[in-house]
Amino acid sequence: MNKLTGYILAIVGLAVVLLSFNLSKLGLTAIKQTYALLIGLVLVAIGVFFVMSRGTEQIAEEVPIYHGKKIIGYRRHK
Repeated sequence: MNKLTGYILAIVGLAVVLLSFNLSKLGLTAIKQTYALLIGLVLVAIGVFFVMSRGTEQIAEEVPIYHGKKIIGYRRHK
């Protein structure tokens, strides 16, 4: 999973949380409102976790290549 998926999950979760407060106006019971709120909070938490995690993409560190004392290039070091 990548950060874009995390952002999407967090936004959908926030939308569900906001809609859960308006469920009583739509005529749904309080139990369903609680379930919607919990589902929204779980989606937000999962989304934030994916956004904050580094994932498998790691940038290789670049180290200089010297010729004498002069730097002539860089290479990637894992």
